[in-house]
Amino acid sequence: MTSDVTLDTLGLFCPLPVILTSKKIKEMIAGQILLVLSDDIGVKKDMVVWCENSGHELLQIVEEGTTIQCYVLKK
Repeated sequence: MTSDVTLDTLGLFCPLPVILTSKKIKEMIAGQILLVLSDDIGVKKDMVVWCENSGHELLQIVEEGTTIQCYVLKK
């Protein structure tokens, strides 16, 4: 999957990945895809909840080694 914007939150832990995602997605336009990189295992649950609450769509979560990639579609 490709993304329009990448947000690197590696080394940061809850709640920072979601807080930074919220800030970054406000800078984007509807229809763009944000890739959030994280190594905090909690981001898998947190991103699902945040997307449900914010109205954005979580397209996919991919794990590669210790890196978790969350693809979020801005609505």
